[in-house]
Amino acid sequence: MNQMGKMLRQQRRGKASPAYTTPSHRFFGDIEYEPVALEGGKKRGQVTGFVDDPARSALLAEILLENGKKIYNVAAEGLCIGDEIEIGAEAKPVVGAIMFLRDVPDSTPVFNLEKGSEDGGKIGRSSGAYAIVVLHDEETGMVNVRLPSKQTILLKPECRATVGVACGGGRPEKPFMKAGAHWYAMKARNKYYPHVRGRAKNAYSHPYGGKTGGKPTTTSRNAPPGRKVGHIGARRTGRRKGKKAMAETS
Repeated sequence: MNQMGKMLRQQRRGKASPAYTTPSHRFFGDIEYEPVALEGGKKRGQVTGFVDDPARSALLAEILLENGKKIYNVAAEGLCIGDEIEIGAEAKPVVGAIMFLRDVPDSTPVFNLEKGSEDGGKIGRSSGAYAIVVLHDEETGMVNVRLPSKQTILLKPECRATVGVACGGGRPEKPFMKAGAHWYAMKARNKYYPHVRGRAKNAYSHPYGGKTGGKPTTTSRNAPPGRKVGHIGARRTGRRKGKKAMAETS
C-alpha cells in the first residue's frame, strides 16, 4: 500500500479542530468600562484584588464600586490593593483613573484606549503599553494621541482611557532559559510553537522538505488555499548571481 503524507500544519489549523482551537474556557472574559455620564458626576471605587488572566499579558484589577458592583480593568503600573479609583468626567488625572480623553491633560500617558465611544477599550492593553495624549484640537474637538507604535491618530473626545502605564512592563526582557518553559507558556494560550521551516522537515511532513528540496517555493496566484503558501506569484527567488549581481554591487 502506498503511504501518503499528512496534511500541513497550517491546513490542520485552518480546519479549526479542537486541538487547534483557542481554549477560551480558561480565559477570564471580556472587560469593558463602566458606563458614566459625559457631563458632571463621577464614580468611585477601590481596588480589592488582581486577576491573572491566561489570555492577557497584564493583570486585571478588581474594582469594587460604591454601589457594591465589581468591575475589572487592565491594572496600571504601581496600583495597589486599597487604592481608590475615580471614574468619570470629574476624575483627577492620577494613576488608574478612568477618564474621557477630553479631560486628560497633554503629555499624559494613558492605556486601554477606546477607538470609538463606549467600545470598552481596544488600544494599548498589553503589558507595559501606553499612549501619549499629544494635544487637544480646539477647532475640531478631536484629541491627538501618539500610539505605542509611534503612529499618531485622532480620537473623539468622548473616548475613555486609563491614566498611567499598563502593568507588567519589561516582561519580554526576561528570556526563556529553557525551551520547555517556552513550550508550556505557548501551550497555555494554544499558540503555534515551535515554528519549524518547511525546508528543515522531511518530505513526508512538508512539500518543501527532503534532501532534494522538494517542490519549489514559488506558487501560482490562482492556487487553492491549502497550496497557496510560499512565494506567491514570484518571478524569481534567491540571491542574484553572475554578471548581473556583480554589476549591481559595483
